[in-house]
Amino acid sequence: MSSFYFKGDESKMIKKDCLFCKIGQGIIPSSKIYEDDDVIAFLDISQTTVGHTLVIPKAHYDNFLAVDHDIMHKVMDVAQKIGQAQIEMLGAKGVNILTNVNEAAGQSIHHFHVHVIPRYVATDGFKIEMKENSNLNELNLPAIAKHISEKLK
Repeated sequence: MSSFYFKGDESKMIKKDCLFCKIGQGIIPSSKIYEDDDVIAFLDISQTTVGHTLVIPKAHYDNFLAVDHDIMHKVMDVAQKIGQAQIEMLGAKGVNILTNVNEAAGQSIHHFHVHVIPRYVATDGFKIEMKENSNLNELNLPAIAKHISEKLK
């Protein structure tokens, strides 16, 4: 028995055991901020900061690298509008917009989603820290760039 089913057509693939698919279908309730035919946005139950929102496609895609191009753009358009609303309506001083791909990057639910995290002060409960690579002098940046760009041709 397949763990997927289709709601309407193949572009509306739903994974039966996926938490976010169930939220997108209204099976599990959420504190909705936005909804249309393809996208739903709701408050994250963890509320890393006040107003922390998740934006997801209703159809199942494992992550950012697997999502349909048009759906990805719809999700990001909604994320942008929510970030603007968080600044205007919640008084946020900034917004982090991020997505994780696979466990190594922190993805815990394998359904493409974007976090829109309003930021109030530097000590508001969320921190992303990028440190300089201690092996930077040993890296050949032109060779790395060439290797990655070969896949883009």
